[in-house]
Amino acid sequence: MAYVESGEFTRDQRYIATRITADGRDGFPVEAGRYRLVVSRACPWANRAIIVRRLLGLEDALSMGVCGPTHDERSWTFDLDPGGRDPVLGIERLQEAFFKRYPDYDKGITVPAIVDVPTGAVVTNDFARITVDLSLEWTAFHRAGAPDLYPPSLRDEIDEVNEVVYADVNNGVYRAGFAGSQEAYEDAYDRLFRRLDRLSERLGSRRYLVGDTITEADVRLFTTLARFDAVYHGHFKCNRHKLTEMPVLWAYARDLFQTPGFGDTIDFTHIKRHYYEVHRDINPAGIVPAGPDLSGWLTPHGREALGGRPFGDGTPPASEPVQQFA
Repeated sequence: MAYVESGEFTRDQRYIATRITADGRDGFPVEAGRYRLVVSRACPWANRAIIVRRLLGLEDALSMGVCGPTHDERSWTFDLDPGGRDPVLGIERLQEAFFKRYPDYDKGITVPAIVDVPTGAVVTNDFARITVDLSLEWTAFHRAGAPDLYPPSLRDEIDEVNEVVYADVNNGVYRAGFAGSQEAYEDAYDRLFRRLDRLSERLGSRRYLVGDTITEADVRLFTTLARFDAVYHGHFKCNRHKLTEMPVLWAYARDLFQTPGFGDTIDFTHIKRHYYEVHRDINPAGIVPAGPDLSGWLTPHGREALGGRPFGDGTPPASEPVQQFA
């Protein structure tokens, strides 16, 4: 973690910007079976990539390795796999793939990351670019009926929404949770809830953030909302209201959760274990709370009355059950 003099948390955004593209202009062309997407179901940034991969139907073209919910100062680990090794990459720690490409790599070992299987070297961990490129560059391998998550006519508006949602909400909860001073915390807290109020107003009369179908913007907001009551409300002190006490956002989040490709990527056990066990600076004992009651995610949301079609002219992805509420 890094702080400025005021105690404000600033995220290290020095990501590996190499791109996997249809024309291979960065040296990594899109190829089925060549790359492995490494994620943790606990991480909101990785959760975006899991959702987009599912919605677009890229499972056969882009394999996925899942790290456990916790990590140490060195790296995410493959402790969920037999022998603690990823079965495709053959490594115990994601760190190994980063060092394979950059032996002196000194930045964060983060998920999501895409690894080149033949060389075992990481290609990119630029989470914001990864999901957009899955939409734009991997079209040859999209499933029939895949939604257009980043349509040309809406890209400017999607980008505008994503910019403020990232600054005030996605990263805003971290700015509150890791603030190093009361002033920095209160600034982050105020910005977060002002933005959530504005999003509530926006979504009060429309089913989705941009247009009448799900887009990249909805994916990015959803992964923060899904973690709000389980983690951010208490652990990060974002406690003006719970998500369940914000009627519009709660209905919107339930609508997406119940949409194939969204809720079936969520594992609340992994989410809670990650935040409460790893962040010992703000939870020294590492105690994971038993609550909250999460069964409300499956209750009716009523958002169909606003119109809109989740997948436009496309179709939902096949179901993939995840143990969500254990």
